[in-house]
Amino acid sequence: MVRSRIATPSGRSGSRDRHGRGLRSAVTGPHLPLLHTRADQFDLTVSATAEYLKDLWPDDLAGVSFEVAGLPSKIAPAGGIDRWCVIVPENRVILFRLPIERLARLHRTDDIHRRMLIESCVFRAVAELLGKDPWDLAPERFRHL
Repeated sequence: MVRSRIATPSGRSGSRDRHGRGLRSAVTGPHLPLLHTRADQFDLTVSATAEYLKDLWPDDLAGVSFEVAGLPSKIAPAGGIDRWCVIVPENRVILFRLPIERLARLHRTDDIHRRMLIESCVFRAVAELLGKDPWDLAPERFRHL
């Protein structure tokens, strides 16, 4: 089973859980910042990149939904593992978190390079959806004066 979620953060609603004890407090306590998992950071990066591209291409990406799933449900025809799936008739882009994170060969494994990897996957998936080259999606971003 592939569990997918929308790439936007969501909060709880209601004031009590099913046992009537109320909501739990944060694991870190009231004086420390909340913990951010790799999955949270991945979702946030996908969401921010999708919003950036929607601002650049509002007409082309108006009804496109971006989703995050753990793994693809099948192996790619070439024997590899897909990093994303584009479903053109449904205007859906699904990014697979585990293959993107685990199968990357980064020359430096820090937060900036991980974020750039995720952003590049979103750019390539959107380029596939629109039938464009990824470099054509934001040409002004990469032009240095």
